[in-house]
Amino acid sequence: MDTPGKNESQPSADRSVAVSAPFQGSEDIAAARDLARSFLSDVRLVHGMAVSARAEVIVQLVVSELVTNARKYAPSPCLLTLEVREGAVEVTVWDSEPCLPVPQASDPGRVGQHGLEIVVAVCRSFEMHREPVGKRITAAVVLADDAVGDQGGDQVC
Repeated sequence: MDTPGKNESQPSADRSVAVSAPFQGSEDIAAARDLARSFLSDVRLVHGMAVSARAEVIVQLVVSELVTNARKYAPSPCLLTLEVREGAVEVTVWDSEPCLPVPQASDPGRVGQHGLEIVVAVCRSFEMHREPVGKRITAAVVLADDAVGDQGGDQVC
C-alpha cells in the first residue's frame, strides 16, 4: 500500500531492500558476485543509500567465500540472500549441509582455508545457525564509512 506523498525511491524503515537467488555449480560463484554488485548498485542508485567502495569490495568477498564454501561442502544448491538492515548488508547463505564450519586458529604457515577467518575479521557480525534442514550463515557488512572516514567495520570502545 502506497503512502501518499512518500517517494518510493527513498529508503524506508518499514520497507525491506533484499534479493535472493539459488546457486548450484562452481561457475555460479561469479554469478553470485555479479548479483551482489548489481544489488549494491540498486541500493545506491534506486534506493538512495550510501554505499562505500570498501563495502562493495567486502560484500563481494563475503559472497564469494560463503557461496564457495556452500558449493564445496553441501550436496545440493545453496540460497544466497542479500538484505539491507540497520545500515548494513546482511549476506545470508543457506545450504543443506547441517555441519557448521569451524573457524581455525590463525596460522600464517597454513596454506588455504583462511576464508572464514577473513569473513569474520571484515564483518560487523557473523552468525551460524542449524536449520531443520541444513544451516544458515549470516555476515553483516556496514554500508557506509562514518563521517570521519573510519572504515565501517571498525568499532570504537
